[in-house]
Amino acid sequence: MNLNEEIRQLADKYESYIIDCRRKVHTFAEVAMKENKTHAFILEEAKKLGLPYEEVPTTSVIVKLDTGRPGMVVALRADIDALPLPECDTNLVGARTCHSEQPDTCHACGHDAHTAMLLGAMQVLTQVKDQLNGTILFCFEEGEEPNSGVVALLAALEKYHVDRCWGIHVYAELEEGKMSVDPGPRMAGAAGVGVTFHGKSGHGSRPDLAVNPVFCGASFLNNLSVTFPQQLTAGKTVTMGITMFHGGDAPNVIPETAQIQGTFRFFDLEEGRKAVNLFKKTAEHTAAIHNCTLEFDPWIDFLAGPTVTDPTCAEVAARALPEVLPEGTMVHCEPWYAGESFRLWLEKWPGVFAFLGIKNLEAGFGAAHHNDHFDLNERVLKIGTLATARYAVEWLKGN
Repeated sequence: MNLNEEIRQLADKYESYIIDCRRKVHTFAEVAMKENKTHAFILEEAKKLGLPYEEVPTTSVIVKLDTGRPGMVVALRADIDALPLPECDTNLVGARTCHSEQPDTCHACGHDAHTAMLLGAMQVLTQVKDQLNGTILFCFEEGEEPNSGVVALLAALEKYHVDRCWGIHVYAELEEGKMSVDPGPRMAGAAGVGVTFHGKSGHGSRPDLAVNPVFCGASFLNNLSVTFPQQLTAGKTVTMGITMFHGGDAPNVIPETAQIQGTFRFFDLEEGRKAVNLFKKTAEHTAAIHNCTLEFDPWIDFLAGPTVTDPTCAEVAARALPEVLPEGTMVHCEPWYAGESFRLWLEKWPGVFAFLGIKNLEAGFGAAHHNDHFDLNERVLKIGTLATARYAVEWLKGN
């Protein structure tokens, strides 16, 4: 039996195990840095296989599979945290398969699936260890949603001298069972923007004796909406999500301040930085016109870059994965405007960030991520495990 066929058979064998893992992790549903039950469950599975592991504060885990032969080091990653969001009893058409045990926390993004698929790949790759060279690191990352666990985990991985990495995200906009390993930007970079305009409070009957920051804020938003399409580079999209404008609490009192906040999303880091600078410049000039002062939010100069798949790794994955996946699985997929902490992995090591489609509207799967109706299509879990295992094997097989 060749290695590809053995991997397929092992994935078939462990499919029920993968589904069971997903359901266990789903019921735990723990938010960032508090994934204690999930952490304990991962350790238990590593111990059953006799694999050494490293605990990274607070709940991240690195499980090591060393073939005993020299070769590459491949890091496979899954995120493990849930969201502080109550879960509906139903998906888009009916009752969901399993439910969170926590009333105000649920896996509404799919990290339960990512954890389960990586645990499945750990089972498969352990079984074919004798046919591989090098080392596989199964990395379970806490706190992906607020990006609170990634820095410590990457620091812990430094000593392993990683050569390649892999991450995967289930995607509600992609059809069930389809997979994309396209090169280049796959998820957006992000910048949080915010400004507070300071005026002079007064009575609403005498605006001439006050300096109204509400008008300053309104003028700023109008100016920004004009400057954005005129000054950003055509063809390099930056989305502007201004989501909060607060000024005043009473109808007859001109407030002291008006506050505006939002986010920008982009796939080119320099264009994102250009957008933030445009925000700041427009705010400064608008404030001057209205005789206001201003204060920018302290995080305005922090930009998170996009998640970018390495072209060579994408080419390798696109060639190798069809050897084990059903015909027609591999497709092209437009980039996703959400952000991802895996961007930091790909800034350090070449790798792939894959999308795995779960959309099946007739079966109730397709609600947006971070939505209380979001539900995980378990029929795709085996595909995710197969792809993860086969990607690792491609770098570690033979000599």
